[in-house]
Amino acid sequence: MKKILFIIALFTTTLVFSQNSGEELKGIVVNTSDDTPINNVHVLNLNQVIGTITDEAGDFTIPARVNDTLYLSYIGFKAIKVRVTNDMLKFQNTKIGLTELAFALEEVVVRPFQLTGYLDIDAKNIPINQSARYSISGLNIGYEGGSGNPGAFSKVLGSIFNPADFLHNLFGKKPQQMKKLRKMQEDDKIRNLLSSKFDRETLMALLQVDKQEIKEILINCNYSDSFIETANDLQILDAISNCYEEYKVLNRRN
Repeated sequence: MKKILFIIALFTTTLVFSQNSGEELKGIVVNTSDDTPINNVHVLNLNQVIGTITDEAGDFTIPARVNDTLYLSYIGFKAIKVRVTNDMLKFQNTKIGLTELAFALEEVVVRPFQLTGYLDIDAKNIPINQSARYSISGLNIGYEGGSGNPGAFSKVLGSIFNPADFLHNLFGKKPQQMKKLRKMQEDDKIRNLLSSKFDRETLMALLQVDKQEIKEILINCNYSDSFIETANDLQILDAISNCYEEYKVLNRRN
């Protein structure tokens, strides 16, 4: 009798676990000012590194477990984080409100330089990126030295052959966060979101790093200031991911 009860209890536990691990959360995103639904809001599960977007009615469905954190963002609205609770999974269709951002634009610079319309003149006035990139035999990824001076190449070699000196303190402190990079690259919705962003906020939420840490990673991977300042978040993601993959390979050899 005890054996039968044990088998039943084990089966019940397994069933409950499988149900919890495969749960989905349904919700609706609205504008807090007038309670109207917002479509095309990006909803990311930061724990499972999965993304989706709301439909025309503001509805979304995303895999989630209790205590997972959802990150919701939309242009013109303040991004928020929401912790998944038992009640949200039990009752479903949770309403989540986003608040509009108010922008006061005092001055907008449309062009950093004046174009005349004459190709010969404009070609001389347009600034040229002086950052040099180097290719190392056997590695598929190029390295951006950040300048054309003679010391740039030696800096590149230093970062390649001494990864512990340059990157261990950055990557080594956040192994779990860095493991999310590949998942982020494989999710089309996350990639589409990042390709339209330049503020690094979504990257910071996903990787749990701040802007300064992102900048330090890119600098020590020998990306130029111009790339760091102008690249969209998807380009930044790919740059960090490529650098981390090479760091792992080279770190195993040391």
